[in-house]
Amino acid sequence: MTSLPPMQTELTPAELGAWRGMLRVHAALLRALDAELDAAHDVPLTSYDVLIYLKDAPGKRLRMAELADSVLLSRSGVTRLVDRLEREGLLVRDTCVDDGRGLYAVLTPKGEELLERARPTHLEGVRERFLRHFAEEELETLAGYWERVLPGSVDAPQT
Repeated sequence: MTSLPPMQTELTPAELGAWRGMLRVHAALLRALDAELDAAHDVPLTSYDVLIYLKDAPGKRLRMAELADSVLLSRSGVTRLVDRLEREGLLVRDTCVDDGRGLYAVLTPKGEELLERARPTHLEGVRERFLRHFAEEELETLAGYWERVLPGSVDAPQT
């Protein structure tokens, strides 16, 4: 029987830099993009994320469980957010015909209108705060790295 090499207890400086850098850049970008959308359109980034997934879904509808798996919120967090978006008229809930217990979240015309107004702000923010720092080839390489870490992550709907 072969023994495994001992586990390192600490990250190397390169590992730590890569890990902390990814976390810090992600957190800073989310804060900045959220603040821009909220200031310009009174819509937080989490709400925008839910609405954009619905816009790209077949029939502009997703089962609540699918929606929760798509966005960066817990299932209970998605339920609370959907409650608020429904009160605002940006989406509605619809029952699943094939499963009486399941529910769909469905984008409304009002939700689509909000996305049309907010999308240019969000895309400009993504370009200015992140994409402009890289050449096209670097973006392709970076997308390849994300796909290596989480297969399917690059094929997610547009933001």
